[in-house]
Amino acid sequence: MFTLKEAASKQIESILKDYHWRMKSIKVLRDSVKDVGKELTSQYGDAAGMPKAQGTTSDPVYREIVRRERRYSIIRKYEAKVSVIQDRMHVITDEREGEVLHWLLEGKSYRCIAMHMGLSHTQIGRIIESIIKKISKNVPNGTDDTNDTELLKHKSAC
Repeated sequence: MFTLKEAASKQIESILKDYHWRMKSIKVLRDSVKDVGKELTSQYGDAAGMPKAQGTTSDPVYREIVRRERRYSIIRKYEAKVSVIQDRMHVITDEREGEVLHWLLEGKSYRCIAMHMGLSHTQIGRIIESIIKKISKNVPNGTDDTNDTELLKHKSAC
């Protein structure tokens, strides 16, 4: 059984690994739901007073709203997970750790990061363990008010 600290570390590790695709998904999902309400029609007059099928709703507007609400809840879930990292990136002050974190968040593999930095795969693993340890120390404290959510943009070496 995991201790609270080990569970936090495992959770941070998982969020770091999935950070890149979650950020892409947030963008795609936001784009897909930004036109909420367009091209939806409502029934008026006689059609509005007609009985509906039992068990399910035949209202296309309602079904569309339900579908989009599910997408919004996924967006909120993904945003909460990436915020765990974004709100705590300020604890990474070491230059080497900051560089590794940047490339990890860009979705690069350990091997690619190692080649870019001229380090071994094992060294990158140790640096990532240190990053996870530093970030997970701050998880129970709640959200920090920091705006350090963007790292410098670099060209990929891989």
